[in-house]
Amino acid sequence: MEKLPLTRAGHTLLDAELKKLKSEERPAIIRAIAEAREHGDLSENAEYHAAREKQSFIEGRIKEVESILSRAEVIDPSKMSGTVKFGATVTLVDEDTDEERTYQIVGEPEADLEKGLLNIKSPLARALIGKDEGDSVDVQSPGGTRSYEILSIKFV
Repeated sequence: MEKLPLTRAGHTLLDAELKKLKSEERPAIIRAIAEAREHGDLSENAEYHAAREKQSFIEGRIKEVESILSRAEVIDPSKMSGTVKFGATVTLVDEDTDEERTYQIVGEPEADLEKGLLNIKSPLARALIGKDEGDSVDVQSPGGTRSYEILSIKFV
């Protein structure tokens, strides 16, 4: 079974989500289903069907998070240094637009571009791995090739 690299923060967030799903969401939906059953005929009971659908979603998410956590390999980036690797926080400048961006390279389950968390399997992350400050990287994007220069690498 393939290990999933996660940062400590990503592991903590997933663990907290799992606890909330099991201790709050699951009992709440069970109560909602019981209430909806009391309304009688289940074949035309929209509340019941909506609650069952939500229960299915919650149970599926619980299984998904449990699977991720069981395969997780927590990597502490603060113990690393040197070139870009998993956990690195990299500041880049787009060589065409001079726009600066900062990303932390993280595991797939915790990736969120809006929060600056870049999936290690993304084309940009793969291009950055092994590079050093001052290096330029070319990345194929849907809009064509983009060039970035690495301004800084931090391991926090």
